[in-house]
Amino acid sequence: MKAFKTLLATAALGLSLQAALPAVAQTVGYNVRTGDVWVDTRLGEINDYGRRYRDPFVSEMTGYYGAPRSLVTDLLDRRGWAPADVYYACAIARALGIPCLDVVDRYERNPGQGWGNLAKQMGIKPGSPAFHALKNGTVGTYDRWGYPVRVDQRVSVDWSKHGPGHGKGGSASAKPKPAAASQAKSQGNPGKGNGNGNAGKGNAGKGNGRDK
Repeated sequence: MKAFKTLLATAALGLSLQAALPAVAQTVGYNVRTGDVWVDTRLGEINDYGRRYRDPFVSEMTGYYGAPRSLVTDLLDRRGWAPADVYYACAIARALGIPCLDVVDRYERNPGQGWGNLAKQMGIKPGSPAFHALKNGTVGTYDRWGYPVRVDQRVSVDWSKHGPGHGKGGSASAKPKPAAASQAKSQGNPGKGNGNGNAGKGNAGKGNGRDK
């Protein structure tokens, strides 16, 4: 009986300690450990981006990394993959010139090994040309998402402030001007004349527009 009470007390202590941990420590849904601090940092940000802005994230995986949309949505929705895991699987696949599904299958056979070990097994070691190509691919992704970074640059990106629809979102948030508005700006604005009938600076006539 005494041993049973001790066991209950230990379990209660464990639960209380778990509750006291920061939320982020309990909700990490991806296995970083790539062997490179810069890549690990980017993966954390990519995970946040993918959760905030699903459509642009999926478009990046399909449009640039060549993953089938059905695979990306299946990983996110049915298999419970985190966006960072989806990204890194597709990034490794692109660096090696193989289908993303091949990397997915290998990772799912032993997910506890971490991405660093899997990448090494597939020939992508930290410092190798293939690893540099993978990092440069991340730079391209950030460019398309509107926040340029450089390889090994110490920077922290908050996508709640810099993602689509936010100030520094750049190309990711820019909205094209309507063709009619652009044309009107270049040719003058009819209807805003100077009071003598002139149709603006874009008037091709040589007269002053006065009625005679």
